[in-house]
Amino acid sequence: MSTLETSSVEAAVAASRPADLTPVVLAASCLESTAPSHLRDLKAGLAEEGYLPAELTVEARFCEDDPLAVQSESDRLREYVRAAAFLGVGRVAVDVAECCRPDDAESALAALGERARREGVAFELRGSIDG
Repeated sequence: MSTLETSSVEAAVAASRPADLTPVVLAASCLESTAPSHLRDLKAGLAEEGYLPAELTVEARFCEDDPLAVQSESDRLREYVRAAAFLGVGRVAVDVAECCRPDDAESALAALGERARREGVAFELRGSIDG
């Protein structure tokens, strides 16, 4: 993080005040849909109940030895990054449960991390891609 980014964060925090919201971790597997209409309703419902989505956890499986399957899984994960940005989630945590194409998975996850950064969402990789 650059000095400018650090000072911006510090300035924003210094000018802030506590909120009466409970941070929650959402599991992607529990989301009914990533459609904007569903996410809009979910976001409103969470806010009405006093919850703030802090993290979205997603399980990734790169278990098929096929480049098209890796692309399909990458597309699915990208939908969750978009959903996280829509919900105002601070971090997407991707837990790699299975991986049989480490090189392809590594490239896909690096691109996903970049997408998350552009969407304003922190990205955390959990698990191993070492096949």
